[in-house]
Amino acid sequence: MEVRGLRVLFCLLLINASFQQSSSKKKGGKKDAENNVAIEELKKQIDNIVVELNLLKEQQALQSVCLKGIKIIGKCFLADATKKNYHTAIDDCLAKGGTVSTPLSGDENDQLFDYVRRTIGPEEHIWLGVNDIVTEGEWIDQTSTSLRFKNWETDITHQPDGGRTQNCAILSTPANGKWFDESCRAEKASVCEFNIV
Repeated sequence: MEVRGLRVLFCLLLINASFQQSSSKKKGGKKDAENNVAIEELKKQIDNIVVELNLLKEQQALQSVCLKGIKIIGKCFLADATKKNYHTAIDDCLAKGGTVSTPLSGDENDQLFDYVRRTIGPEEHIWLGVNDIVTEGEWIDQTSTSLRFKNWETDITHQPDGGRTQNCAILSTPANGKWFDESCRAEKASVCEFNIV
């Protein structure tokens, strides 16, 4: 509905600009300067409308993505059961306008775990947007920021335990959402997350 209104406004501005141009030719050079200023102002308004229209299209696309997945506070998740290596999962989520999921709290981790269990399966693992590829033992997210929240499995296997051969992180549904380090070449499912307002 909003997009249709913007299109109508855009058309009216174009008609108005055309009318002003044709009337300025008839009246002579006296009002040419005024008309040129008005035309430039209309062009600026049109540019602003195009920017707003693109933002609305982006929001609409994001809403349709979120309708397929699940919304939580501030973001939505969209599962991809196709198994792929870590770097391909990262690239696929980026191509969709999101990132590989990276829980920022225990509650968010629990919601992601529950969503994965229901959509991908109770015995599956998914990639997290977390790795220590650059510096061994320094786990960072996709923005190269150190993690504030971690949910490593520490009771039985004392994760992360893979050293230099396991530089990417997974969330495990059989382990109730605990994290494990894994070889980035392994093939796992993934969940893209999208920030929403």
